[in-house]
Amino acid sequence: MTRLPTKEPDIIAFAENLWRGLLANRPMYYPKPPIHPIVLRTKSLVYKNRLETSLAKKAHAEIATTAKDEALEDLIEALKSNIRYAENAVNFDDAKLKLIGWSGQKNAVALTLPGQSRLLETPKQGDGWVFLDWKAPADGGKPRAYKIQRRLRNNGNWQDIVTAIVTEATLVEQPRGKELEYRIIAVNKTGDGEPSNTVMVVL
Repeated sequence: MTRLPTKEPDIIAFAENLWRGLLANRPMYYPKPPIHPIVLRTKSLVYKNRLETSLAKKAHAEIATTAKDEALEDLIEALKSNIRYAENAVNFDDAKLKLIGWSGQKNAVALTLPGQSRLLETPKQGDGWVFLDWKAPADGGKPRAYKIQRRLRNNGNWQDIVTAIVTEATLVEQPRGKELEYRIIAVNKTGDGEPSNTVMVVL
């Protein structure tokens, strides 16, 4: 006995066959279905329209997130540049650095490298995109940001993809049909922590 499909593409394909079959054979075999074939077709079209809207909004959100992350990375680099300038300009004088909301050499000495980012996972992925999440280091200095790196599996050097300031990121426009590895590195003013575990995906 045929069962009603459970996957969305199969449901839509079945709906298409059903309304067409009911309409074509209506006078002879199916004169009064409870849902008229044209109404069934309309419901199918409504679903398709809302699916397209949902996918468009999702793609727009992913692009907007990437643009936001890139703008944040650009801002962080600009801040770092001006902080380095200010520290050198006043020779790490705390009192003068506090005038711009910064502290000098005393705090810098206490800062240490971040530890290893932990438990990197890829709970969601799709055509050309992947969602990563991970845990902050359990030891070491406090991270200022996280580098997300990528390479072809077992072949090629690690490349910086984007910088995040929270412990998750959605990466879009990723290479398709290739075995990709990702890892996370916590960073702060003193440098880079130890890389996290790696995860492999094929998009």
